[in-house]
Amino acid sequence: MDIHLENNLRTTQHYLAQRDMTQQDSVITDTFNKEKAKLRNFIRKSVPNAGDADDILQDVFYEFVSAYRLPEPLEQVGAWLYRVAKNRIVDRFRKQKHEVVLTQDDDEDALWLEAILSIETETPASIFERKMLVEHVIATLNLLPAEQRQVFIAHELDGKSFKQIAAESGVAINTLLARKRYAVTFLQEQLHAYN
Repeated sequence: MDIHLENNLRTTQHYLAQRDMTQQDSVITDTFNKEKAKLRNFIRKSVPNAGDADDILQDVFYEFVSAYRLPEPLEQVGAWLYRVAKNRIVDRFRKQKHEVVLTQDDDEDALWLEAILSIETETPASIFERKMLVEHVIATLNLLPAEQRQVFIAHELDGKSFKQIAAESGVAINTLLARKRYAVTFLQEQLHAYN
């Protein structure tokens, strides 16, 4: 083969590879800009520290960039990002042996179950996955001590505030918060083992 032709072929291949990378970078940037705020809010529901939440967000997008450049295309990118975020949150809690922090200021917004069951795009597969997750959570609830289970159900499923639960039960709000925190930590560990 002519050396001049070979050089032109290499230059053309290099140009095409660069163009493909530029297109991939554009899709990655668009996805990042579109999903960043919603994903950060999703993470912040479970991770009270803004720095930790930003670290998890960065980890999620790093994994997205790596996965996007693989030959196999990602299906349902939004759902994939949330699944990775959920896994990173669980990993961070396990790694640091950190419990979910619930304060009185968080009592109305700290609906853990709602966060883990949220699905951006409903498909038959995601609906089935959510149904299986709900069944696993219900079965796992039965493993909790009665006091923790009662607080978790009253807050997460019945939608009662900690003030309402305290008024009805006569138990101090801080005690209720601690019981819920223990319940959520236990459920997270069980779900991580289930996944």
